[in-house]
Amino acid sequence: MPRDVDGMLGRECPAPKCESYFKIQPGTGLTGEDLPCHCPYCGHTEPPNKFFTKAQIEYAKSIALNQLTGALLRDMKSLEFDHPSRGEFGLGISMKVTGQPTPIRHYREKKLETEVVCDQCTLRYMIYGVFGFCPDCRVHNSFQILNKNLELVEKLLAVAETQESQVAQHMVENALGGCVSAFDGFGRETCRVFASKAVKPEKAAEIRFQNIVGARDRVMEQFGIDFAATASPTDWAHVFRAFQKRHLLAHKMGVVDDGYLSATGDSPSLLGRKVCIAAPEVRELVTKLQSLGGELFRLLEAKQ
Repeated sequence: MPRDVDGMLGRECPAPKCESYFKIQPGTGLTGEDLPCHCPYCGHTEPPNKFFTKAQIEYAKSIALNQLTGALLRDMKSLEFDHPSRGEFGLGISMKVTGQPTPIRHYREKKLETEVVCDQCTLRYMIYGVFGFCPDCRVHNSFQILNKNLELVEKLLAVAETQESQVAQHMVENALGGCVSAFDGFGRETCRVFASKAVKPEKAAEIRFQNIVGARDRVMEQFGIDFAATASPTDWAHVFRAFQKRHLLAHKMGVVDDGYLSATGDSPSLLGRKVCIAAPEVRELVTKLQSLGGELFRLLEAKQ
């Protein structure tokens, strides 16, 4: 099958309830014979030859029909004859074959939104959305995407250091929001992927991580695991306070209220003042979220 300009080959999930489109780069990823293919969206597994797209199948059929009709025309053309008339009243007869082989139905691979290089097997693939299973090794990419997003946060903080104070502070606040959003997206997707291991799968898929304490409780309730068990009280308190500050930024224009003071135990003198967020605090949060995210993924993946 032909590949697109990026060397990618389209694939389509054969599961009737999915039939979703994705792309892979042949030659990357796992090597060997009789390796299965996995749908990055639903995880359905079958041999690779079951993942041809409808357009590819029609293309292959058109090539076969083109070759068949071309061969038929050549055979018919070999039977052409022309017997001219003879004599004053003689009759002539001839046969001439015209026509073209059935045309080939060419196609184009679709454009997709996210390119991923699996950090487990190195397969390069593209999907709609952000999260998905690796089509080769079936490792879900949620933790990989979390790390990529947190790397972007660190780059944003580095740029902030080159800006004037007001712009820099705004960028640091955006970096904090990016941390929380990245972890929330990662946590939701990870719980959804492993929801079948939960007490109530439908409840597990609804766990939200913007409230980090509530998320910890819900994960414990549904999966029986504590993804923060290895974090020290000091580290957990740092994460909790950072999430509380992000809540103020998102809903209170960053102004400290009674709810924040009650939750964090900070000094009442801060009431009504703008919450303070420094770049080192966000950098430390990045490191702690990488650790918490890795533990959540590891525990859920290992859970029987």
